[in-house]
Amino acid sequence: MLLSDRPNFDLTGQVALITGSSQGLGFAIAKSYAASGATVILNGRNAAQVNLAQQQLLDQGYSVATLIQDINDWELYTHNLDILCKEIGPPSIHVNCVGQRLRKGFEACSPTEILEHIQMNLTTTVQLSRFAALKMVEHKLAGRIISLSSIAGRIARPGDSIYPIAKQGVEGMVRALAVEFGPKGITSNGIAPGTFATESNQQLAADPIKGPQVLGRNPLQRWAQPHEIAGAAVFLASPAASYVNGHVMVIDGGFSITF
Repeated sequence: MLLSDRPNFDLTGQVALITGSSQGLGFAIAKSYAASGATVILNGRNAAQVNLAQQQLLDQGYSVATLIQDINDWELYTHNLDILCKEIGPPSIHVNCVGQRLRKGFEACSPTEILEHIQMNLTTTVQLSRFAALKMVEHKLAGRIISLSSIAGRIARPGDSIYPIAKQGVEGMVRALAVEFGPKGITSNGIAPGTFATESNQQLAADPIKGPQVLGRNPLQRWAQPHEIAGAAVFLASPAASYVNGHVMVIDGGFSITF
């Protein structure tokens, strides 16, 4: 087999910023990028968590920096990222991984809760993606913007109303970025995870009624482990995905195709 026939998943020389990457799926993605050769920038607002995550990667010999910053403060975020970029270079890979879940129906949600939830899951994602794309254009980078949606980005259920709205907006943003920045050599894609055994899902997994219901609907009959997001994340960031643009890859064990 010719070397040119082998898909290239190497991220050596790339700088990858992953928001919300001190734990959960964000940290799993950061580890996979670091292992694939990228310099990763861990982001979170809890300094202790971010520093602990950084040390774990440093102990494995990986190249890692941190951006301890609440991403909802867009102005300060961009200012601090600009400073960091002068030290290690601008990110050619940007991953939107921050999200919050508001497990309430419409009647139970206050207007303030709705606005806060939409800002965290959609508005901030749009703002940071725009900033990332413009930086890539400025530095003439053939960049990758990858946004985590959810299977809730295409299906809905009672008692969980605002999250699907926000995630469907994220998937619309993925396509809008793909169309607008594709001519600049920048691709935009998404990942829609299903039921992963992360910190944020511990309560659902432990629920004596809802937990078994989740497992019963999934053809694989189990929760996904965080590392199982890595294959999709590395693929979409790598040269192997050079012609993939505007696509949302569902990683859910078949959960969303069953009824």
